[in-house]
Amino acid sequence: MAGKIEEIRVLSVERLKEEETSTRLELLNLRFKVATRQTSDVSALRSGRHRLARVLTVLRERELVEGAE
Repeated sequence: MAGKIEEIRVLSVERLKEEETSTRLELLNLRFKVATRQTSDVSALRSGRHRLARVLTVLRERELVEGAE
């Protein structure tokens, strides 16, 4: 688990924002696929939400560090 967040922490702010956008789009598409029964892999939704949460956490950490300086 700690390895996943460390992989995200090395990314730049611009790359993190791109990752946030792509993850949100991926989650949107997955929700449609699950709703229309095109896929039964609901675990992908959970892992996508976890990835989004990690990205948002790192972005927030960086905002707080910049504000403290």
